[in-house]
Amino acid sequence: MATLKDVAALAGVGMSTASRAISGKGPVSADAAARVQAAIEALNFRPSSIGRAMATKQLGIIGIFVPTFFGSYYGTILKETDTELRAVHRHVVVATGCGETTPREQAIEAVRFLIGRDCDGVVVISHDLHDEDLTMLHKLHPRMAFLNRAFDQLPDASFCADHVRGGALAARTLLDHGHRDIAVIAGPFTASDNRARLDGFFAELARDGIARNDVTLIESDFSPEGGYAATGELLKGNAQFTGLFCANDTMAVSALARLQEAGVSVPHEVSVIGYDDDYSAAYTAPGLTSVHIPTAELTRNAVRWLVNQCYGTSWDIERDFPVTVTMRGSVAHASKTKHRR
Repeated sequence: MATLKDVAALAGVGMSTASRAISGKGPVSADAAARVQAAIEALNFRPSSIGRAMATKQLGIIGIFVPTFFGSYYGTILKETDTELRAVHRHVVVATGCGETTPREQAIEAVRFLIGRDCDGVVVISHDLHDEDLTMLHKLHPRMAFLNRAFDQLPDASFCADHVRGGALAARTLLDHGHRDIAVIAGPFTASDNRARLDGFFAELARDGIARNDVTLIESDFSPEGGYAATGELLKGNAQFTGLFCANDTMAVSALARLQEAGVSVPHEVSVIGYDDDYSAAYTAPGLTSVHIPTAELTRNAVRWLVNQCYGTSWDIERDFPVTVTMRGSVAHASKTKHRR
């Protein structure tokens, strides 16, 4: 295998000149650069990532932990992360949780894996990790960003939308369409972002005189299977509802499918609103009304902030991420609906 020394010798330049020509850093004449490039092609030379890392103290890699590879929500995050890193000639390595341990233990193990692979920085997305876990991991690797997580101890490293407001907007959308009989399919009650959106949702209902105990609430797990099963449970239990709030779009899409199978017309009998407004929401039938979380913008700014910490760049970082509602065909006025019986 050809070495830098071989390239320099064939090009008739010193090793430092060859190194500058390859890295693009430092002065090199056009003639010398052309000879180095010709030598690289002739020798089929491939620069060593290990050698670069030893010289720069960096691998040019950012790690990211996501709880799962499935779903359009995480797909958006991974795509945006890769796009931002490639723009500065860096790359991403991804880890996820697996095994028979708890989701919390899986997350800690996966983040430790990324740290152990000497990633220059790490992005963490997990509602299973506790605050003390984030503190511990940050001590192991200070160049770390937390996505979709409000972490008061490290506010600069935290990038999160206002989920309390998101939940309130979901409730207000149903209320403004005249819905008073409401059901909710929630994510895990242990998840901080799920608790925040539920707090906002029920606080908004309370302003209109609807108590939390008057709402049928089912805990699920943010998965397609969970949303499908929870909707079946609602139907089997003969719950009275004309409005259904699902705590993410993945469960909402499954809810639409289960309601259709049961012969329940959306939105004529039941209105459905999701959460996240990921790209699948526009392609359901009917189109899914959803609380829009600016996931791409959140990811972009978290990654750029981390790139600034790792590589000395000076990206401008946004901290304001407005939450809105995208209206589609799955929500209609309750005056045009029939109560579930």
